[in-house]
Amino acid sequence: MSRIAYVNGRYVPLREAAVHVEDRGFQFADGAYEVITVQAGHLVDAEGHLLRLARSLRELRIRWPVKPRTLHVLIREVVRRNRLVDGTAYLQVTRGTAPREFPFPKAAVPSLVITARRLDLNPVDRLARGIKVITVPDIRWKRRDIKSVSLLPQVLGKQTAVESGAFEAWQVDDDGFVTEGCSSNAWIVTREGTLVTRNANTMILNGITRQRVLKLIDDRAMAFEERPFTVDEAYGAKEAFITSATNYVLPVTAINDRPVGNGAPGILSQELRQIYLEFAGASV
Repeated sequence: MSRIAYVNGRYVPLREAAVHVEDRGFQFADGAYEVITVQAGHLVDAEGHLLRLARSLRELRIRWPVKPRTLHVLIREVVRRNRLVDGTAYLQVTRGTAPREFPFPKAAVPSLVITARRLDLNPVDRLARGIKVITVPDIRWKRRDIKSVSLLPQVLGKQTAVESGAFEAWQVDDDGFVTEGCSSNAWIVTREGTLVTRNANTMILNGITRQRVLKLIDDRAMAFEERPFTVDEAYGAKEAFITSATNYVLPVTAINDRPVGNGAPGILSQELRQIYLEFAGASV
């Protein structure tokens, strides 16, 4: 079955899906996006993603292309038309099409694209072995809290990771502190068993899965701290893991080819993944 996309009011085969050459998302990366996990045909934490999209659009001063309630319906319809069971729904909103000038166009209508794709939500090999990450300098702009479609630094970081035989790259600020992964939030577990992840401000994207995991561990009275941690602290951690909509909770077993803990997926990391899976299952 061919994949179906929604583009500005029309459902079309993915191979025919297109936006105008002067769409500002194409020419200026002038837009925002969200990726929502689809599990058993249902959206996971959709409300959180749409709330974050609302924030991104507000910060970028882009109008909603449709009402939020309508957007939710459109996403579900794309999932249905693609007969998607497990995977992701991707939605992108740009400022719209206008002659190429830097200032905001006065009459442009925001563009909306929604696609869906299958994804293995239970990657057995990665879960059994954990993943390797490398560290790279964080060269992004200073509004990382906006989920902008401007992702070139992350593309370069991911490519460096692939070329290094790693799954993810952790970005590091000028003071030696880890900000986040190129497409995930970064976590460690100290030798004392305290969970640590960087506090959410303009220096990181406040991941929806990150927020949910924090709530789940708070509900269980687990010890955690929201603060920056250095690469050296990560080297000495008992465990490490990443969180994201597409990976849930995924153990990190090596950083720059140095083993984390005993080099195997940590007990707490695995426990948190199970807790999140229970939440995701219950939410649908």
